[in-house]
Amino acid sequence: MPRRHASRTHEGDHRVSWTIIRSTAFVRAARKHLHRHPEHAADLFEVFTRLKEDPFHPSLRTHKLTGALAGSWACSAGYDLRIIFRPIEHAGKPAILLESVGTHDEVY
Repeated sequence: MPRRHASRTHEGDHRVSWTIIRSTAFVRAARKHLHRHPEHAADLFEVFTRLKEDPFHPSLRTHKLTGALAGSWACSAGYDLRIIFRPIEHAGKPAILLESVGTHDEVY
């Protein structure tokens, strides 16, 4: 039986590796967050690895955003840690543009 989330990968290919692109705003937010919460570094690294493999994996709890963040998606990187990203194409391949990171209240 195929995995339920497999149909959400780029063109149905289970083995597509997504390119991760960090926006300037994301880098700034990540530095600020990790300065205050260095214990989250391992969680973020794990999520980046999972995003690269499958940004819609059920463990990430990825969901589409609405309102001011319409067109972006969010995934969970811990109890109260969220990553905001936008699926894009970069050099003809699937990519993820990381837009922001922080607690639920910080990013929404």
